[in-house]
Amino acid sequence: MNTTSIAEQTAEYLLQIKAVKLSPNAPFTWASGIKSPIYCDNRLTLSFCDVRNYIKNSFAAIIQEKYKDIDSIAGVATGGIAHGALVADVLNKPFIYVRSSAKAHGLGNMVEGEIKAGDRIIVIEDLISTGGSSLTAIDALRGAGAEVIALGAIFTYGFQRAVDAFAASHCPFFTLSDYPTILDIAIKKGYIQEGEKESLTEWYKNPSAWGK
Repeated sequence: MNTTSIAEQTAEYLLQIKAVKLSPNAPFTWASGIKSPIYCDNRLTLSFCDVRNYIKNSFAAIIQEKYKDIDSIAGVATGGIAHGALVADVLNKPFIYVRSSAKAHGLGNMVEGEIKAGDRIIVIEDLISTGGSSLTAIDALRGAGAEVIALGAIFTYGFQRAVDAFAASHCPFFTLSDYPTILDIAIKKGYIQEGEKESLTEWYKNPSAWGK
């Protein structure tokens, strides 16, 4: 399995369907207030059969090669639920999902689906930015008695804050593609001009200071 080719093909698909938009001259504003030349909405991938199938099959191939003897696949609400279910179907594994917070009524569940103490679980997420929502889900699964083997995401910005947070939580993670690959493919395929790459690279080095 060639993870470099997976990263490049995933990046091309995300750009092609505009799940990833690059706009250094008219940046987006994130909820945190950060000005960003990139916006990523991986929910769009579900509307394109070829892209959706490529993503689920790539996740499944990586899991089959690197992570043996898993019991279940878990999706993180909301973006990781559909992708997690698709991966579980390919692998013929049970599926569960993790809410962003515990239900305010009924059983008050945060983890939905059957989970048993000691279950070895791979978590599927659509995007890693700071890693906060992913690690909250991991903590919930561990609190329910599961052993989280790793987390997989479609795309990561690659922020050091997220890398450090996953390391502190002792949870490996892998992604199908990442920000540097997006930039390389965007240049090669003409989604951005060569002159725009510098601005996009500077943002990657220091997002909070970019554009000020």
